[in-house]
Amino acid sequence: MNADRLPVSPIMAGIKCRCPRCGKGRLFVNGLGMRETCESCGLDYKFVDTGDGPAVFAIFILGFLCVGGVLIAEFKFGVPWWVHVLLLGVVTPFMAYFLLRFLKATLIALQFKNKAEEGRLSKE
Repeated sequence: MNADRLPVSPIMAGIKCRCPRCGKGRLFVNGLGMRETCESCGLDYKFVDTGDGPAVFAIFILGFLCVGGVLIAEFKFGVPWWVHVLLLGVVTPFMAYFLLRFLKATLIALQFKNKAEEGRLSKE
């Protein structure tokens, strides 16, 4: 690591969806699509392998928030059916999109910081 470059926090890189090495280059193109390399420092993103991790975390988090929100709205406030449609049909997809971006960027930054890679029996 260069002496003039401070390490980037994985959480801040995840919040901003920026490069895990320099913290300046954008990580995604067209929503959730990955770029080939960092536009700022040139880091090659071929190491990225988040798998299903972001989706699993998003399912658990959104499931808890949405089901909890619907139950509170129904039993505490007695809202009409169209409010449930609005909450589940409109708000949930927007929350899922932004949560997936944050989680994917954070897992990429953690993977970069910890030098996580596929397990091997011997170095080749």
